[in-house]
Amino acid sequence: MEALQIYWWFVISLLAGLLVFLLFVQGGQTMIWSTRDADRKSLMVNALGRKWELTFTTLVVFGGAFFASFPLYYSTSFGGAYWLWMLILLSFILQAVSYEFRSKPGNVFGTATYDMFLWINGAVGCVLLGVAVGMQFFGAEFTVTRQSILDAGSPMISTWNPMHGFNEIFSFRCLLLGFAVFFLARTIGALFFEMGIKDSHEADFSKLMRVRVLLNGTVFVLLFLAFLYALFMSDGYTTLDDGQVVKVPYKYFFNFIDLWWVGAVFLLGVLSVLYGIARTAFDARFHGGFWWAGAGVVAVVTCLFCVSGYNDTAYLPSISDPQSSLTIANSSSTEFTLRVMAWVTVLLPVVVGYIAYVWHKMTHPAITAKELRGEDHIY
Repeated sequence: MEALQIYWWFVISLLAGLLVFLLFVQGGQTMIWSTRDADRKSLMVNALGRKWELTFTTLVVFGGAFFASFPLYYSTSFGGAYWLWMLILLSFILQAVSYEFRSKPGNVFGTATYDMFLWINGAVGCVLLGVAVGMQFFGAEFTVTRQSILDAGSPMISTWNPMHGFNEIFSFRCLLLGFAVFFLARTIGALFFEMGIKDSHEADFSKLMRVRVLLNGTVFVLLFLAFLYALFMSDGYTTLDDGQVVKVPYKYFFNFIDLWWVGAVFLLGVLSVLYGIARTAFDARFHGGFWWAGAGVVAVVTCLFCVSGYNDTAYLPSISDPQSSLTIANSSSTEFTLRVMAWVTVLLPVVVGYIAYVWHKMTHPAITAKELRGEDHIY
């Protein structure tokens, strides 16, 4: 049972890493308003339009995997902090509507309205997703009472404070991670544009994107360092042999030491991100920063999720009632469910291969102004 719980937490962690990497779509959307050139704006929107469904689908798969493997988290976080999650969901609905109707004939709202929706999804969606993940490290105010599910009058397992997660949006430490995710998404978005768009004034566009990589990447690094400091200095919660949950000073810092292999991969991921950012910013002939930074992001986020759940750590601490804190041991599905789903993940390489094939077919050749004018349907 423990091995299955460890395995499924790794699957969740990997999906989280892939999701954050794919937020380059959201980061790119926040740059659309920065250009007044209609052709260039269409190039940027259509380059992202080839990929936006991958982010949306990964978000759905991430939520579904959490529900199947750790249902108590799903009911506690999604059901309790619903204001936070509803705002996130709303921002992604705006994104889907925008790509569907932005360039449709008879659009009474105009493309500017849908461009604003894309910006809202890129900015609000990234920040709030970071805040939601921040709760997993810094905790929230909730109480879990499993017996209450039998109460016909109020069958609710978890009870949150009256703000239902809305107050977490204003938590300084959670916002640190939220804005770090936002500027990371903008950085990878700029790397994607630099790699994948062939503008009519390619040299100028590439130079502009390299400047944005440098500026947004610098802000991201500073915010990420501040988040790491806050994380290493904060207390975590661990489960003792008798089942009691207690607070442990500098828990996450010691997790990186105890789980040294996770710490090693984390460091390699950080170096990969820095390499992709720095070389793209300063070497005009280099166009592979997107993949270097993307691989590093997947590794870093996966490792952060691992240290939040492994080593008997509560991955969703309760500030008001530590005994209600969620761990991978007390919040998972049954052994039978985890075992059956583990066999399903055997098909994961096939799915990954299909995604890679579709990505390649939708990326090559690189999008150009000439190609865009020749398409029957554009975003």
